[in-house]
Amino acid sequence: MTATPHQQRPVPGGPWLQLVTVTIGFAINFWAWALVSPLGPLFSPDKEQLPAAAYDKQLSYLPFSDGQPLSASQASLMVAVPVVVGSIGRIPVGALTDKYGGRAMFPLVSAITIIPVLAIGFFALNSFVALLIFGVLLGIGGTTFAIGVPFVNAWFPPEQRGMAVGVFGAGMGGTAISALTTVAIFKSAGQSVPFVIVAIALAVYAVVAWFVLRDAPGRVAPSAPLVQRLVATAKLPITWQAGVLYTVGFGGYVAFSVFLPLYLKNAYALSAADAANKMAGFVVIAVIMRPVGGTLADKIGSVRVLAACFALVAVCAAIAAGEPPLRGFGTPVFLVMAAALGAASGATFALIAEATDPARVGGVTGLVGAAGGLGGFVPPLVMAYIYSETSSYAVGMWLLAICSALTLLLTLTVVRRTALTRSTAQEVSA
Repeated sequence: MTATPHQQRPVPGGPWLQLVTVTIGFAINFWAWALVSPLGPLFSPDKEQLPAAAYDKQLSYLPFSDGQPLSASQASLMVAVPVVVGSIGRIPVGALTDKYGGRAMFPLVSAITIIPVLAIGFFALNSFVALLIFGVLLGIGGTTFAIGVPFVNAWFPPEQRGMAVGVFGAGMGGTAISALTTVAIFKSAGQSVPFVIVAIALAVYAVVAWFVLRDAPGRVAPSAPLVQRLVATAKLPITWQAGVLYTVGFGGYVAFSVFLPLYLKNAYALSAADAANKMAGFVVIAVIMRPVGGTLADKIGSVRVLAACFALVAVCAAIAAGEPPLRGFGTPVFLVMAAALGAASGATFALIAEATDPARVGGVTGLVGAAGGLGGFVPPLVMAYIYSETSSYAVGMWLLAICSALTLLLTLTVVRRTALTRSTAQEVSA
């Protein structure tokens, strides 16, 4: 594959200014991407678990014209649709970032995301179908992950890429901002207000990013057609291996971040606001641990960090299957799981930086990011179906424990060999 050098003027501020700028943009876009999730419990109150007065009070917040609450399955679909679109969209967006650079793609995607945010805030809340349609477009905000990873990766030397990509990944804390603010603003200030606030933030960021962001010096733009590059990237062993790791690591985080409010409401009878706050705590821990996982991967190796993380997730999921009381050891179990999922997400992209040609990082990131996002789309639907049939989430938790144990085995065998092969090849080349 031939490539042409990307010419540009000197960049003021250097790598850290670029990293901070894209991290803020990632957080804002993820804030937009997660706007619908905290509203799930509010749109789907459980009449059997609430006194009549409280149920009527929750219904007063329902925006749908027919005045009927959503079923658990409908609410799960509502919060999952932006996830799957944001995940699949990372594949072409990652490849386009390799071609045109993050400097052009980040402000463009941020500006486009304003459209569905305002559409939902002013029009789609009157119709479940409209909410699903614009939820599809809202998924565009989730594609910024595939822009930021290759952008940041190009700015830092190999020994710092795990740390740098981990710091950028902490921008997924935008989901925590949404969890902490959306329901409160929705109730107190009006249904459209949280969406207007996010739209303004996106607009301001798009302008700032256009003037501040610059692609790394020496970046090369691939000349091969998009489809050809995607096919070649999909054939790389590291692509499918990291895709599996990210499906469990980041997919598990996404699944919990979008479904935890509904899970806590149904399993522990928490209010919508209380469930959203606890979900925010889960997200904050995962966000903090993402750069920690990337930094540890730089220091002791990504395979070791990933193995430890998936072992912890397997144990915690098995314990959570028994629905331990939150006031006992239930809360620590969920927080440890959040920490392990966050660290695994950071370590996965440290692995990609180790085992991938820099010119292909965007394409690999897009495919791996799509796998991770899809990993967060399926579990909420499965968990909702299992709960509707059994009134229990135990089966879903056991499935997570089994998947984590199998991923641990993959990490210690196939992934370890891939990492060692790439490391040996780099040493020989040097």
